[in-house]
Amino acid sequence: MLEKYLMIFLVSMVPLIELRGAIPIAVGFNLPLVPSYIVCVLGNMIPVPIIYLFARKVLEWGADKPLIGKFFSWCLEKGHKGGAKLQEKAGRGLFVALLLFVGIPLPGTGAWTGTLAASLLDMDFKSSVTAVLLGVILAGIIMGLASAGVFGALGALF
Repeated sequence: MLEKYLMIFLVSMVPLIELRGAIPIAVGFNLPLVPSYIVCVLGNMIPVPIIYLFARKVLEWGADKPLIGKFFSWCLEKGHKGGAKLQEKAGRGLFVALLLFVGIPLPGTGAWTGTLAASLLDMDFKSSVTAVLLGVILAGIIMGLASAGVFGALGALF
């Protein structure tokens, strides 16, 4: 059982998959939902401070390098686009916009992209991490409900 928890912990750290993929895996493993949820949230949040503090610098450094430049430029572009969309829609409510951007479980809107966007927008560290954490918690609740079949059951009722 420990191996299964380790697996969902590690999957929740992977970019693009994150907690959105780890929670359904936990349900597939027949793990209890609440402990799995906590493990997935922790796993999803571990890379966030590292991304905020170092990703922008590393991406800018590597953007003009021969082998990695194309990918690094793509990552920077994705972060800039995400940040621009957030800022355009949010105005002064950037904290709430970042929270919702991370919290709505759609492809490419997780903690990795949200944190990179916050870094590129020069949001302060504490606000960025707090907004991303609350967004990850929201995404985890949505994915937990979806994985537990609540949305399917509601759809069948209506």
